[in-house]
Amino acid sequence: MAETFRITLAQLNPTVGAIDENACRAREVWAEAREAGADMVAFPEMFVTGYQTQDLVMKPAFTAHAMRAIEALAADCADGPAIGIGGPFAAQGRLYNAWHVLDGGTVRARVLKHRLPNEGVFDEVRLFDPGPISGPYRIGPIRIGTPICEDAWHAEVPEALAETGAEILLVPNGSPYYRGKFDRRMAHMVARNVETGLPLVYLNMVGGQDDQVFDGGSFVLNRRGALAVQMPLFEEAVTHVDFERREEGWVALPGERARFPDEWEQDYRVMVEALRDYLRKTGFSKVLLGLSGGVDSALTATIAVDALGPENVRCVMLPSEYTSQSSLEDAAAVAKALGCRLDTLPISGPRAAVTEALAPFFEGLEPDVTEENIQSRLRGLLLMALSNKFGEMLLTTGNKSEVAVGYATIYGDMCGGYNPLKDLYKTRVFETCRWRNETHRPWMKGPAGEVIPQRVIDKPPSAELRPDQRDEDSLPPYPVLDAILEGLVDREASVAELVADGFDEATVRKVERLIYISEYKRFQAAPGARLTSRAFWLDRRYPIVNRWRDPGEPL
Repeated sequence: MAETFRITLAQLNPTVGAIDENACRAREVWAEAREAGADMVAFPEMFVTGYQTQDLVMKPAFTAHAMRAIEALAADCADGPAIGIGGPFAAQGRLYNAWHVLDGGTVRARVLKHRLPNEGVFDEVRLFDPGPISGPYRIGPIRIGTPICEDAWHAEVPEALAETGAEILLVPNGSPYYRGKFDRRMAHMVARNVETGLPLVYLNMVGGQDDQVFDGGSFVLNRRGALAVQMPLFEEAVTHVDFERREEGWVALPGERARFPDEWEQDYRVMVEALRDYLRKTGFSKVLLGLSGGVDSALTATIAVDALGPENVRCVMLPSEYTSQSSLEDAAAVAKALGCRLDTLPISGPRAAVTEALAPFFEGLEPDVTEENIQSRLRGLLLMALSNKFGEMLLTTGNKSEVAVGYATIYGDMCGGYNPLKDLYKTRVFETCRWRNETHRPWMKGPAGEVIPQRVIDKPPSAELRPDQRDEDSLPPYPVLDAILEGLVDREASVAELVADGFDEATVRKVERLIYISEYKRFQAAPGARLTSRAFWLDRRYPIVNRWRDPGEPL
């Protein structure tokens, strides 16, 4: 009879700082694995603390708490499968991102992360010390090598593990989503799998943490990149994987093969899950937002309803004399289609009071953007008052195009605790609305069908802060603006490169200027779901004070 080994993969959603809760969840899954006859149960990178901890992990009391929780887990789970679990480890004045192997009531082995990522959203060089390259450890009949996350994106650690006797590679991860990320992961893991000739288990976590969503998608590869198991994206899952020893070595038996949605659905799911987990993990259950009748607030309301259910979403229309009848009708139509509450709170009274108070100071001066911003800030004030009174988190609704060029009023429509659209360009907002009208999935708590009326999508965007205002009065058309922004922000392209691509130089320079002078607004903006590898906040960090402008010379 062939020798076998069963690993239970726990693709779960920990909460940063909820150490005891995360450890309790690990015990529950360990018991499930024991019932299933597993030899080992594996949890993702830094599972016991949640991920990413940022500077919290440098607090000695925090790390000590996590280490005690791991020791207690080892003692409590002595009679059953071994456990591999991520968590910090501090010793001799050093701090490590570690993988703890628990077996027989003790910590049998510790693997210390060797390569520390220091790009994009990761600052691990700031937080941890690099560990030495560890050898494999034995659980029952099998020698397992564990490159922790970034260790497997490079050949060095997996090759060393193979050379020192590892028979399979088990890679625990905390790898957050961005568009196209899964294909990059798979390419790197297939490379390690082919280079070492070893089966590879890739285990990722799921769930939202601040701006990031960990998308799961764990998988198992046999030799030569043959896919044996594919776990789902975004869903918690516990999967038992059986390995069998054959003449050529250990082989994973075929298991589940989840199918993946397209990038439009993945992006939308990220916005929903990011909001849902942000609220759940911070203790909120309800939200409100200003519903203007425009496409951004309509999509934000839809995401909120899909995340929380219509009963937990309050929409507020705050009309002024510039608000068109069609905007009132469109806001009502969106709220009705979604099944959520809509309140109307005119700003005319507060605006009259502010105008009167400022009249002596503004006497003899022509109205300008100041008066427009007063309207937006009054809306922010009133929405924040409702948020405070009723305990509903205020959502802000600005898309990435507006966030990039500062086409938003600080302390006005930028007020809010979270922004689902923060990394979604305006042109993708339109397409996402169309996609949602045509698509419904079981994880959406909102209704199926057309929830955003077509005329909301089709009408020219306007802030409605003055008569006949249109966004294109101040900005290039959104297809042009977004293409320039993708160059300047996402690709760090030069002015000369964009001009060579056919864009008008004056327009490119105007957009560049708007990006740079709006940095102070983004510094104070609400967090939002990360969809790309160049999201505003941790991916792209620029100084607020910045006098440099691209001279336009060829590189």
